[in-house]
Amino acid sequence: MNILEKLNKRYASKAMDGTKIPEEKKQEILEAIRLAPTSLGFQPFKVIVVESQEVKQKIFDTAASGQPQIPNSSFTLIFATPQKVTHEMIENYMENVKVVRKLAPEKLIAYKAMVQGFLNKTDEEISIWASKQVYIALGFALYTAAMIDVDSVPIEGFNKSKLDEVLNLNELNLNSVCMMAVGNRHEELDYNAKLPKMRKPGAEMFINI
Repeated sequence: MNILEKLNKRYASKAMDGTKIPEEKKQEILEAIRLAPTSLGFQPFKVIVVESQEVKQKIFDTAASGQPQIPNSSFTLIFATPQKVTHEMIENYMENVKVVRKLAPEKLIAYKAMVQGFLNKTDEEISIWASKQVYIALGFALYTAAMIDVDSVPIEGFNKSKLDEVLNLNELNLNSVCMMAVGNRHEELDYNAKLPKMRKPGAEMFINI
């Protein structure tokens, strides 16, 4: 099956059966997130991997009662962005740049000056910027799941403040942005699996100039 066949097969799973996916497939999805492109390679987000049935159920009961995929997933990913970009985050990033790219000192100084511009942005600007990076990583995760025949669904329909409270994200300088439930479809209850894919035709999507 080629890439387009895999993407045509992919859909947002509306019901999962609670079974576990193989560990190696979970790690492939997580590695795809880690390798996803971000602005300056800064990776301004964390991903909480929730496998505990107790925590998945608590998320469902407290913050996402309309998302039954969560307690029935193999695992659920919570993508969260920093409330503030701190000096410590920049220093850690610069140390990584220094080790990995082995830049000359003068280039490191210029690089750091560019990155420190984040400290001058408002919390709202940081939130918007970081959220855009999250959705690139989410796309990589959804794509990878499709390529390895794992069912998934991106989730935005939840109470973010309650989810942040459940996971104590405020203590970690984080705000939740979106979730992704990963698992195996419920063959009988997943009505979306039987529906045709809703997409615009290419002629309506693309503008050639």
